[in-house]
Amino acid sequence: MQKTLKKYFVVFTVPTLIAFALAFIVPFVMGLYLSFCKFTTVTDAEFVGLKNYFRAFEEPDFLNATWFTVRFAVIAIISINVLSFVMALLLTRKIKGTNLFRTVFFMPNLIGGIILGYIWQSMINAILVNYGTTLVANAKFGYIGLIVLMNWQMIGYMMIIYIAGLQNVPTDLIEAAHIDGATARQTLFRVKIPMVMPSISICLFLTLSNCFKLFDQNLALTAGAPSKKTAMMALDIYNTFYGRSGFEGVGQAKAVMFFIVVATIALTQLRFTRSKEVEQ
Repeated sequence: MQKTLKKYFVVFTVPTLIAFALAFIVPFVMGLYLSFCKFTTVTDAEFVGLKNYFRAFEEPDFLNATWFTVRFAVIAIISINVLSFVMALLLTRKIKGTNLFRTVFFMPNLIGGIILGYIWQSMINAILVNYGTTLVANAKFGYIGLIVLMNWQMIGYMMIIYIAGLQNVPTDLIEAAHIDGATARQTLFRVKIPMVMPSISICLFLTLSNCFKLFDQNLALTAGAPSKKTAMMALDIYNTFYGRSGFEGVGQAKAVMFFIVVATIALTQLRFTRSKEVEQ
């Protein structure tokens, strides 16, 4: 069997590596190079060094989008994970209809971001119109709306992952904790949570990356209004690259910085939470 695998190893891996290089490596390298250029198309790129990066930092809209994204991500990540973990705890008990509840709670994750954004825009505006305002009249409404939308979409997905983790906790440990006189609170924090750290690592990574990369929901819900105060980093990069002539290089520089920030934060979080995992 090993000889057969070695014999056909190249046949199966080379096409995959070529596809990966064409779809990811080459565009990534070209994008990195273009962030140091002034261009309108790939063929007319003119190298300008760090000028694009300096121009990006000089833009108040980009700095505002960065700060808005960070504030949104912190609240959304905490609320999504706490609520989904609580729901997972409730739905791993012997309650009738748990499978139905799991399915219903997971369904919002199947709806596309653009559609979801317009649905919530209509619902929120239907409430706010009674108070003589709209979702885009005040930045705080857009901020709260984005958090509510993200929670509604992702809680069910994270809940399923937490349920899988909780169901894999050995019953012997829980029974031993009860025999030793541990309370429900002590069992939760001393037994269950340490044992589901792999699930926590995955959920934190997914929520963190999705919150920072949020684009379509932001575009549909507020489109950055009012006055770009609710524009997140991905939307600001899109508006810079496609909405401003001569700023393609600046938009590309923002995208590179965006990638570095998200990758650094995500990998740091992943390394930290992985270090807290315990062997089952």
